[in-house]
Amino acid sequence: MRQRIRWVALHGVVRGLSKLGVRKGDPQARLIADPAVRENPAAFADEVRGRGPVTRCRAVLMTFDHGVAHELLRSDDFSVTEQGGNLPRPLRWVVEKTDPGLLHPLRPPSLLSVEPPDHTKYRKLVSSVFTPRAVATLRKRVEETATALLDELEDDGGVVDIVERYCSQLPVTVIGDILGVPDEDRSRILHFGEMGAPSLDIGVTWRQFQQVHEGIVGFNNWLAGHLQELRRNPGDDLMSQIIKASDEGPRLNSDELQALAGLVLAAGFETTVNLLGNGIRMLLDTPEHLETLAARPELWPNAVEEILRLDSPVQMTARVACKDVDLAGTRVHKDETVVIHVAGANRDPKVFTDPHRFDIERDNAGRHLSFSGGRHFCLGAALARAEGEVGLRTFFERFPDARLAGSGVRRDTRVLRGWSSLPVALAPAADASKAKPAGLRH
Repeated sequence: MRQRIRWVALHGVVRGLSKLGVRKGDPQARLIADPAVRENPAAFADEVRGRGPVTRCRAVLMTFDHGVAHELLRSDDFSVTEQGGNLPRPLRWVVEKTDPGLLHPLRPPSLLSVEPPDHTKYRKLVSSVFTPRAVATLRKRVEETATALLDELEDDGGVVDIVERYCSQLPVTVIGDILGVPDEDRSRILHFGEMGAPSLDIGVTWRQFQQVHEGIVGFNNWLAGHLQELRRNPGDDLMSQIIKASDEGPRLNSDELQALAGLVLAAGFETTVNLLGNGIRMLLDTPEHLETLAARPELWPNAVEEILRLDSPVQMTARVACKDVDLAGTRVHKDETVVIHVAGANRDPKVFTDPHRFDIERDNAGRHLSFSGGRHFCLGAALARAEGEVGLRTFFERFPDARLAGSGVRRDTRVLRGWSSLPVALAPAADASKAKPAGLRH
């Protein structure tokens, strides 16, 4: 009953009001509850962007404007939000009273929900071991892992779910190395990640809420035990180094350390799974780009930037005003929330010519905001770019004749955008008819 009450306060009321708001055309309500928006977020972004740089909705303000989004992500006049932070006071009271005491990515001490001085302390600790040199070393590990996974796919041949067999396995193996996760635990991490993905959304169903709760409980319990084991038996992994740095420098309590490790782990594979899946789908849909990349492999880094721009793995974020402030001609009052639709900003025609066109040679593709900005710029951006470039390039070099074998299934989330399954035929058509389907279990 306690969990049901918590769901009603956090999501149920919002969900009910959003269904009513959809009928009145409220943009935030449509973003939460309109299936057509989930299906085609680009058309929705174009429509609302046409109303002006900032749009006032019933409960929040929204922007799809690149310039405004860029400013917001770097402004000291705005801070990050936390789960339930913009709910009416009575609902916030219910949320507080039903708090299960679990660490959550949108609640302090998560890096996503704190500002300086705590944010500075946590970020400095991760940065001290997650150095450019360390990332460069990890690139070799990405290449080795991709090769090994592709060897397995080549042995199987036929039709595979490329998300299950490759897009998820590559980043979870790499981030598992970073955090010292034993091989036998990595399938559990993927399972917890899939269950917890809707935790960034609002207005989720009761079933999704239960699933998220179960995933977060499982992940918290596993992670607490894992960190204890690393304290007893530290290794060469970066997580062991973070624990050591915490003991010697800006000491973190157990909750802070666990929140930091959990975010690095979850963010380290969840978004990259989406990047790889989105990229494979987009490139299979545009064989002319694959021909260009085969002839000019130096374009792969820019192709990854264009994939990040055009189908952003993280669709939106939010900031709350620290004081009354003018934003592109709109008065934003203290404590009001502004939703930044990153995916919409990434297709702003004022910045990107013909913004809906997939162009791997676009000269300003790297101006996307998919890694956020300012003090909250993604710590793992360099690693994600390396995984995207290596993962996509090696896949298509190994399987140049790969093709879609079905429409695939999108993830049922709003903040994160990617594929939950994507069937791909690895062999040429003549060979695929003889090959036995392998690894497609859905």
